[in-house]
Amino acid sequence: MSKLRVEAFTISIDGFGAGPDQSLENPLGVGGMAIHQWFRPTNTFQQMVMGKSGETGVDDDFAKRGFEGMGAHIMGRNMFGPVRGPWPNDEWKGWWGDNPPYRTPVFVLTHHARESLTMEGGTTFHFVTGGIHEALERAKEAAGDLDIRLSGGVSTVRQYLEAGLVDEMHIAVTPILLGSGENLFVGLDLAALGYQVIESVGTKHATHLIIAKG
Repeated sequence: MSKLRVEAFTISIDGFGAGPDQSLENPLGVGGMAIHQWFRPTNTFQQMVMGKSGETGVDDDFAKRGFEGMGAHIMGRNMFGPVRGPWPNDEWKGWWGDNPPYRTPVFVLTHHARESLTMEGGTTFHFVTGGIHEALERAKEAAGDLDIRLSGGVSTVRQYLEAGLVDEMHIAVTPILLGSGENLFVGLDLAALGYQVIESVGTKHATHLIIAKG
């Protein structure tokens, strides 16, 4: 049976997964890019985005396993782009250029309908207006026996956690204070929801935590 997995989701040490004021210039909010200092040098990121080799080791091991066994992705509209309200047109196609790194069907949560968008490399964005359960059912159908990666952002992950639908999470905690923005865990009682930490590994750039249903 496929699992719903959160992978390589990075938060500051004070719990923020994005800074405030997301915009075209600051896709992760003001200061938000700083928390990903563990991920950007990895061989996984460099090969995927830059087309060149990067650093190997523990950080790269966690980054790489986050793409293994995935048959579909789910993301919130804010992760797809900075456009708000009804889609003015179909010009915005995501942050990732013509060949996004997902290479599977991607189900984007939105309140506003839009035609599916087929990109290079096997990625097709489907825009889901029926909420988190509809997106998950469609992702399960598309993934088959493979897993589904819940990509973010913070609000989307929180909705799935509150509903008890996330099977496993890899959270990377970086030694940076953002002070404000979108906090992943505030107000959530993960223990009461049935989650527990099953793995913890530290590097100089991040503490990697695997949190799963008990």
